[in-house]
Amino acid sequence: MKRLLTTAGAALAATPALAHHPLGGTEMTTFAHGLLSGVGHPVLGFDHLFFVALVGIVAAFAGRAFTGPLAYLAAMLAGVLLTTFGPALPLTEAVIAVSLLGLGAVALSGRAPSAPVAMALFAGFGLFHGAAFGGAMASAEAGAMGAVLPGYLLGLLAVQYAIAVGAGLALRRLASAAAATALEPRLAGAVVAGVGLFLTLETAEGAIFGALGWG
Repeated sequence: MKRLLTTAGAALAATPALAHHPLGGTEMTTFAHGLLSGVGHPVLGFDHLFFVALVGIVAAFAGRAFTGPLAYLAAMLAGVLLTTFGPALPLTEAVIAVSLLGLGAVALSGRAPSAPVAMALFAGFGLFHGAAFGGAMASAEAGAMGAVLPGYLLGLLAVQYAIAVGAGLALRRLASAAAATALEPRLAGAVVAGVGLFLTLETAEGAIFGALGWG
């Protein structure tokens, strides 16, 4: 059993992160390529999209609609750079799945976390989302990195901040959800937690099957 669990953990660590490439694997060589890729990743990847939107919703009800997402973005940026220039973080895909489940459960509870707790959650999970985004830099030629990376980071930061702030403000103002106990933020939390549960089970199943040699 110990050997099986060890092998399963290794399989999880080796599973590719859920990064989604809008260029379809095309080699990135220009600033425009990087910008397009940075804008597209969080939109095309529903796991990232759902998480970032919920970051904005939770931040809004924690009283940090505009500053809360910055904690996520700072950690996300660190994750991108770490993966681009250093070693890949282990269990990235698994942690991303758990991030949806965990933050979804927070919203579903109907209790707004304090600002420090919310920002710690955003930053902790944001590091792993950034690590997944950093995997896209593997397709950029080393000589083109100086042009591609700035565009990529700009796209990632701009689109995710817009998604987070927009989701939080939309739920509070357009849906007239005045508190975390309202139906709308709790429904959003339920949806994201459900997606996170599915991805967590899928990731665990893939790791176990891989350890047993059934993959």
